[in-house]
Amino acid sequence: MRAISTRLFMLTLIATFADHAIADPLPTAPTQYPGGELGEMVKLGEDIIMHTNTHPLTRDLVGSKLTCSSCHIDGGKAQTMGNFLGTASTFPAYFDREKTVQTLQDRIANCFMRSLNGKRPIIDSKASIAMTAYVTWLSEGQPIKLNTSMLSPPDKTLVAMMKGTAHANYVSGGKIYAERCSACHGGNGEGTEIAPPLWGSDSYNTGAGMSKPVKTASWVKQNMPKGDANLSNQEAVDVSLFVDAQPRPAFDLQAHLLPKEQMGYYNAALVDEKTNARSNLKALGLDIDAIRGDRLIP
Repeated sequence: MRAISTRLFMLTLIATFADHAIADPLPTAPTQYPGGELGEMVKLGEDIIMHTNTHPLTRDLVGSKLTCSSCHIDGGKAQTMGNFLGTASTFPAYFDREKTVQTLQDRIANCFMRSLNGKRPIIDSKASIAMTAYVTWLSEGQPIKLNTSMLSPPDKTLVAMMKGTAHANYVSGGKIYAERCSACHGGNGEGTEIAPPLWGSDSYNTGAGMSKPVKTASWVKQNMPKGDANLSNQEAVDVSLFVDAQPRPAFDLQAHLLPKEQMGYYNAALVDEKTNARSNLKALGLDIDAIRGDRLIP
C-alpha cells in the first residue's frame, strides 16, 4: 500500500484531518516546550487532546467517550497515519466539504462535531487556542506550504476492494475483529480502559471520517493492531466494513452547532448535512442490509 501522509490524512478522520503523499522521513515531535505563558498554553492543549471528553474546558462539548488521541495516536506525536507533525504548516487550506478556506482552529472545531459527536467549540475560546497552539508546536521548524485542497484522491485499490464487498466480507471482518481487535476495543465495540469505543452511542457519529469505510481501512492498515500494524489490505477492508456497518449516532450538522449568539460566525458554506450508517455504505454502492444479512440498521 502506498505511503500516505499522516500530516494531512488526520485532518479528514477523525479526523481525521487529510491525506497526501508522505514526507520521508517524517519530522519528529519536539521535546522542549516553549517558555512562559505560551508554553503553558501548549501544555494545556496537549492535556485537552489527550483527555478531551473529561477535561473541564471541553467535556461539555464532547458527546462520546472518545478523545482526540483516540485517532491521533500519542496525541498526534506518533509517526504514523493520524499524526499532527507538520499539520499547522499547511493552513489555511481550502476544504471541499465546507466550500471555504479553513483555519486550523476551524478544522479542530469541526472534528468536535463529527469524530467526537459533540458541539463545535467557540473559535478563540481558551480550549480552541490551546489545542491550536499544541498542534502548531508539533509543526515547529517545518516549512509553510499552503494547499489549494487538503484532499487527495482516495486509494484506488481500497476503493475498488470496498465497493466489491459483500456479506462474506462482513462475516470475515467480524471474525477479524473478534480475534484481533476485541481484546482492546471490547467484544461489542464498547471500548475498554485501553482503547476507545468503535460503535454505539459512545463512539464517533456518521459524519466522522472514520465512519467512511475506505478512510477507516486506510487508517487501520497503517495503525492496527496498535504497535504491530500487520493487517493485509483485505483484512483491513473487511474489518473496517464490519465496524462501520454497526449502529452509531447519525449525523445532523445543525444539531452540532451552538446557538449563533454563542458560537459566532460559522466558517462554512455547508449548513445542512445529514448522514447515517446506511447512507455512508450507499455512497459506495453497498446495501447495508445485504452486507449485514439483516435489517437491524434503520
